[in-house]
Amino acid sequence: MATDKAYKVLAQQKEISNKKAKELIDRGIVFVEDKKVKIARAEIHTETVFRVEYPAKIEILYQDDDIIAINKPAQVDSYEIQDAIDGAELLHRLDRDTSGVLLLGKNRPFIEKAIKEFKARRVEKHYVAWIEGVLYEKVVIDEPIFTIKKGKAFSMVDKIRGKKAHTIVSPEELQGKKSKVNIEITTGRTHQIRVHLAHIGHPIVGDEQYGSRTQVKRVLLHSLKMKILDYEFNAREPKEILQYK
Repeated sequence: MATDKAYKVLAQQKEISNKKAKELIDRGIVFVEDKKVKIARAEIHTETVFRVEYPAKIEILYQDDDIIAINKPAQVDSYEIQDAIDGAELLHRLDRDTSGVLLLGKNRPFIEKAIKEFKARRVEKHYVAWIEGVLYEKVVIDEPIFTIKKGKAFSMVDKIRGKKAHTIVSPEELQGKKSKVNIEITTGRTHQIRVHLAHIGHPIVGDEQYGSRTQVKRVLLHSLKMKILDYEFNAREPKEILQYK
């Protein structure tokens, strides 16, 4: 049977350019049956049937003259959302694979006020996740995090070079050898939740970068609730977290 590079087969099948096909694979939204296609240049049978799962539409949770709160779909970059909303600027970021509450400011005075709240650690940030292994009791993780930002960002616990990071993890539900947990963070380091959970031996389900061996369509981490100044925003759990079995 003939083979060719995955992105070329996808391009031909979907009648799109090679460049566009490569972008879709790199975004992590191309599947063969239930397996994500990870390497655009991998050799694959030309008869392979691909499925492209486009992210959910962007839902506006709330907006006024100062702030806009989005329920960010997984597999969408935070900056793509900023680019799609005229005159709005990100107040923080979520990883591409993380869904949930994402906040943008709409004018300079408010943006500066909000950024001060983040820096002073006065913003409440609550997440929900499925993790590998069984967690029976609440855990507080206070381990400094150091991030390497060459190419794809990668973070690690590093007591010498790391910056202070604080994560509180509380178990909510057990499902076989997986646990559903609620998480609160008071700092906002790159990949903080993912690194801290991997550090205690409980990587987030689907987070292959930090040690999960479970194949799912996305990293099962969701920004559930944020409180800033006099605002509170909630984003309901997506079905892949709510119905995970």
